[in-house]
Amino acid sequence: MTEPREASTTFSGRTTWVRQLETPLREFLRTETGSAAILLAATVAALVWANVDLRSYEALWGTNLSVRLGDAAVAQDLRHWVNAGLMTFFFFVVGLEARREFDMGELRDRRRLALPVIAGIGGMVAPIVIYLLFNRGLPSADGWGAAMSTDTAFALGMLVLVASRFPSRAHTYMLTVTVVDDLIALCVIAIFYSEHVSAFPLLIAIAIFAVTVALKSRSVRGGFLYAALGIATWVALFESGVEPVVVGLAMGLLTNASPAARTDLERASDLFRLFREQPTAELARSASAGVVNAVSRNHRLQQLYHPWTSYVIVPLFALSNAGIPLSGEFLVRAITSPITLGILIAYVVGKPVGIIGSTWLVSRLSGGRVRPPVGWAAVAGVGTIAGIGFTVSLLIATLAFSGAQLEEAKFGILAAALCASVITWIVSRATAMLPKKTRARALLGTAESIVDLVDPVDPDRDHLRGPEDAQVTLVEYGDFECPYCGLAEPVVREILADFGDVRYVWRHLPLRDVHPSAQLAAEAAEAAAEQGAFWEMHDLLLAHQGDLLLPDLVTYAEQIGLDTERFRDDLDGRTGADRIEEDMDSADLSGVSGTPTFFINGRRHHGAYDIVTLSAAVKAARVREALRS
Repeated sequence: MTEPREASTTFSGRTTWVRQLETPLREFLRTETGSAAILLAATVAALVWANVDLRSYEALWGTNLSVRLGDAAVAQDLRHWVNAGLMTFFFFVVGLEARREFDMGELRDRRRLALPVIAGIGGMVAPIVIYLLFNRGLPSADGWGAAMSTDTAFALGMLVLVASRFPSRAHTYMLTVTVVDDLIALCVIAIFYSEHVSAFPLLIAIAIFAVTVALKSRSVRGGFLYAALGIATWVALFESGVEPVVVGLAMGLLTNASPAARTDLERASDLFRLFREQPTAELARSASAGVVNAVSRNHRLQQLYHPWTSYVIVPLFALSNAGIPLSGEFLVRAITSPITLGILIAYVVGKPVGIIGSTWLVSRLSGGRVRPPVGWAAVAGVGTIAGIGFTVSLLIATLAFSGAQLEEAKFGILAAALCASVITWIVSRATAMLPKKTRARALLGTAESIVDLVDPVDPDRDHLRGPEDAQVTLVEYGDFECPYCGLAEPVVREILADFGDVRYVWRHLPLRDVHPSAQLAAEAAEAAAEQGAFWEMHDLLLAHQGDLLLPDLVTYAEQIGLDTERFRDDLDGRTGADRIEEDMDSADLSGVSGTPTFFINGRRHHGAYDIVTLSAAVKAARVREALRS
């Protein structure tokens, strides 16, 4: 461990830079927040259109459209092209996010898989039971599938809008629960709401999908190849009578997610350097391919399709399906209809009861070993907002009902979405009125966090700044030549000044492929550490990032009063090289490929690292530690 030689250090400065370190989940949530408003607008537009001119509404969406290739053709009306065609892309994005959570998110810790699975199942079983109680003995009981599934995208967007105080972990927990919900819902559609199934086309679809799985398992690349296989599987399922939207989810689940590997990033840098030296078309293609391949296909496909599904496809689905004439006679009939009441009560009561109850049951039966990653108020908010079953529910309703019954089902779905949003807002406001400590426990809970930092902090080895027994540990993997590390430095100083119970750890990650002086600067810091002056050299290196050549480093050593002869000898002997390699190895194991990367109490910090964002993350970590103590 090394300490600053001067006990008193003045920390000052504030960076105006708020560069966002994006993650798929953060992008997912932000996109859903914006799309929720567009979806609401599309729903209102559909209702207004249907009540102003129902004939034109039905005429447009009932227009037949066929895609023909020789004698073969696929023909549907526009509404069904949206429902069975475009919505396949929506479920593809859901599958991508499900796989990302399994590979990189909360579900990467397989021990945590049981809780969201059981909560997801409970959140579907309870609504189905309630719906069947309202419709027992009636033909409408066959429509139970319309009362079970949460609209992941809409519910996440509304959760951000009506319960902004809820922690980000609540959004993550909801996502993991509704991933299970979506998987089961697609299976229900394929098994229970597919009519007149033809065996031969179904076998063809299974064979094509098996080929796709085999190619994926052998890491065969080719976006157009997989797109062609997906389309072929979709057509075969369509001809078989099975609802073809399941293809989207299946293809999404096959797409692996992984962080960008440092070796891939270094290869991309090498290819770009070759292009910079000789800017030919061939090298341009190589450099472009190198950059693209450094990012996982899952993330690339989410960036490509997610905005389209959220801002275009799902609102278009709402516009084509949500239009119902709201006459006085219809409203009287709907509020007494077992279909409407069954769907409404199933979502508004059944969803929270199922999710909260099953979460509590797992926690109780495990003796507290398995607990939700958030507090019970946040679990309650997740349960109530899960009562928004808009997209999938409407899709199943169009398969299960027709005519007046379909209109009654749509009304129940819309009413449930409105009621679920209002109830979640009430839960959020009630939680905000609790005493501070009680509110923190109710929102954050006491479950252990997933630790992303593979190599734990060792006070006898790591370079520490701040009290050793601090509640919060902030680890930074940094590069002395990285301009973003330089801009983040004043933020770290301000946090250490503002919080007395934070200890800060610097670990080396010189990006040698893009910063030619970074390795030498890191070795200079370690050479200074040999004389007990790591932090003085650290501060000078970040303050003079453009001057990191050997004469500059010797000048800095003189400024802080080091034995320059010994300093030169340590540099020549590369005394700190092994230590730097150890830091780089630990960065690889922790999935770190760029700088600066921060970990707060072992959990990787995602997002901006301006003073406001990073301070909020430190405060949240401090509260969680206090709750567990």
